[in-house]
Amino acid sequence: MRRKTPSAARNWPFLAGFIETERRLGARAQAHGHFAAVAYEFLRFGVKQGWACLFGGLICALLIGTHLFCPADAPLSRYDLLTLAAVLIQVALLGLGMETWEEAKVIALYHVVGTAMELFKTGVGSWIYPEASWLRIMGVPLFTGFMSASIGSYIARVWRLFDFRFTRHPPLAFTLPLAGAIYVNFFSHHYMADLRAMLFIATGVLFGATVVHFKVWHEYRPMPLLLGFVLVSLFIWLAENIGTASRVWLYPNQAAGWSPVSAAKLGSWFLLMIVSYVLVTLVNRPEPYPEAEPARPADPAQPRPAR
Repeated sequence: MRRKTPSAARNWPFLAGFIETERRLGARAQAHGHFAAVAYEFLRFGVKQGWACLFGGLICALLIGTHLFCPADAPLSRYDLLTLAAVLIQVALLGLGMETWEEAKVIALYHVVGTAMELFKTGVGSWIYPEASWLRIMGVPLFTGFMSASIGSYIARVWRLFDFRFTRHPPLAFTLPLAGAIYVNFFSHHYMADLRAMLFIATGVLFGATVVHFKVWHEYRPMPLLLGFVLVSLFIWLAENIGTASRVWLYPNQAAGWSPVSAAKLGSWFLLMIVSYVLVTLVNRPEPYPEAEPARPADPAQPRPAR
């Protein structure tokens, strides 16, 4: 028998007040027939995704808001304001129970990993942060670690909200070296051959047969995990366009004027997604999807029923 999935309010007490309202809405949708139930499940999917994107969405809102409304002569620089605001958001989410401490640990780990990459990439000229600030390490403002952490925050939250289960998930003994090789390649390809093609192939071999089962409402829905990686990478690429359009950071070809980030960056974000995902699995270990139990053969020692 499949175990009952615990409510997400166990992880986020902030959600507890919405449980009864959600139950009533679901019951009304079911009472109106199949199409109403499908529409409600689609709506529920969107709400859950929005909740999972909470940290990243707030960061994106800050990027846009400070670009539109932060005066150039303000006593506090835009980057320093972003750093302080990101810290306050983190504290508020924890204090209000809208974020778990496990999630905060993931964000802290991403902050370190992301800042290390930012320091290297800005050093070799891959991109720049054009504005001045006090709260920075070398040429990297401290809020950039929160932008990287928002990816880990999303994966950790969506994992719990949709109660992920997996079929044919590769073991950590294989995925962790892959993530390490991808991360190293982000640095080493500046000095030696780019192993990106081999890393794509290795990712396909490891995760090609993996299916993630996610629960939107009552039933689990299957999806190839690689497809999930691609979809999330696409949304990260869109968020990157928001970041460059608001001139938080710029690629060399955007110094004279903004242009969309090259679609080739999707490959980089896909590989970074693998690193992000594997780091989250250090906290949330993948649980197998409970397949239907095969019928047991008849015990010859038991008496046969009379015909």
